[in-house]
Amino acid sequence: MDTLPALYRHPLTLATDLYQLTMAYGYWKTGAASRDAVFHLFFRKNPFGGGYAVAAGLDHVIDYLREFRFGEEDLAYLATLTGADGERLFEQAFLDHLGGMTGLDLDVDAVPEGTVVFPHEPLVRVRGPLVQAQIVETLLLNLVNFQTLIATKAARVCLAAKGDQVLEFGLRRAQGIDGGLAASRAAYIGGCAATSNVLAGKLFGIPVKGTHAHSWVMVFEDELEAFEAYADAMPNNCVFLVDTYDTLEGVRRAVTVGRRLRERGHELLGVRLDSGDLAYLSIEARKILDEGGFPGAAIVASNDLDEVLVESLKHQGAPISVWGVGTKLVTAYDQPALGGVYKLSAWRDGGAPWRYSIKLSEQAIKVSTPGMLNIRRFEEAGVYVADCVYDELLGLPQPCVIIDPADGTRRKVLTPANPSEQLLVPIFRGGSLVYERPTLDEIRARREAQLAKVHAGIKRFHYPHQYPVGLEAGLYELKQELVLEARGFGKGKAAAGGEGGAR
Repeated sequence: MDTLPALYRHPLTLATDLYQLTMAYGYWKTGAASRDAVFHLFFRKNPFGGGYAVAAGLDHVIDYLREFRFGEEDLAYLATLTGADGERLFEQAFLDHLGGMTGLDLDVDAVPEGTVVFPHEPLVRVRGPLVQAQIVETLLLNLVNFQTLIATKAARVCLAAKGDQVLEFGLRRAQGIDGGLAASRAAYIGGCAATSNVLAGKLFGIPVKGTHAHSWVMVFEDELEAFEAYADAMPNNCVFLVDTYDTLEGVRRAVTVGRRLRERGHELLGVRLDSGDLAYLSIEARKILDEGGFPGAAIVASNDLDEVLVESLKHQGAPISVWGVGTKLVTAYDQPALGGVYKLSAWRDGGAPWRYSIKLSEQAIKVSTPGMLNIRRFEEAGVYVADCVYDELLGLPQPCVIIDPADGTRRKVLTPANPSEQLLVPIFRGGSLVYERPTLDEIRARREAQLAKVHAGIKRFHYPHQYPVGLEAGLYELKQELVLEARGFGKGKAAAGGEGGAR
């Protein structure tokens, strides 16, 4: 908790795109700065061609929002920025306005970390003064996009491992120190049992694992001497890396040292394979370990693993019980960005009725959804069966009819007989934190419980089950009307609801 203040010692308010500040200046100049606005953060496609994502990053969002303020050095820097004419970009009165913003007045709702989520569902909803809601966009996306991506990748790898331990070994290949820390945290949320990243262990309480590298073996006269020296130094941490010279000979030498360890009251924990044909080598290594009297010694595998390779090795019968996954996990190698976006969906002046906002596009997937959105997740016979995105201004009728926004023909009716829960929960009210932040282990437990209750078909990597995630019928119809209106085909009509919605 409070990771960002501990690392940076000052607020990250300037960790934003310049256009957030130029828009904020424009809002201020035109008198729209205090206009009430609603934004939603969401993604449009499931990552990795899969069937779901695992929400992560909220705890760092909380740190960022709690510490939000413009310091004297921040304002001094902004005063140096100039426009194309060489004149100051921001007038001093605007900078004074920012300096007086000693905190935020936002209402923030979010999906708890560890929740299984789907495209077009709001992961974070921000409501409040337009300037404030606009400025926070960039870092919210930065924090949620990356950690959600890595937590999802980790969940996929752990699913492929079928209950085996997965260790995150990616710091050396991560995108900088920040990327390494965020990846270690998100990978733990996604199901990894431990990390090699010691700073992540300190900051987040994640178990840390590691023994020795090839350099340890190479600095001694021979491999046997290297293993013996390590056993003398750390008899309670002996997993020997056996592929420096000849992998199977390395396993035999590990068995020799293991017997000496046992005579001293310790045990050989395992061997690690880091190259070659991992299926063949692990099968042969298992034979050597078992025949040598070490059936409980683990075989740890590494070497550019991901969920596809883990699944393949499992299919080949590789007796690997611990998987060290690094590069392809912490860099999300096959999809380096989630693609989350942050869109305005409603606004109003003072206490006036809400006005819906919608973004159009030639691509249907990029047409935004208007309203003050929330998600209702429904169950049936102990498993999740559908998600309904609805507008709180319109309300959620019973029974609830959800419509697939992709074609408008597939519908599902859900009644009060279906147990359900609301996914967005209050995080901030008027800038004050109202959320009890769970521990990292509680977040992991939520992810595990969520995946257990999602229909098994949705866990498939390449052909996800058609889990219904749709718009409530009234919201679907509203969106269609607004699309036509925005394209000049209709005038629209007033729509009462909630706090007096209108479009």
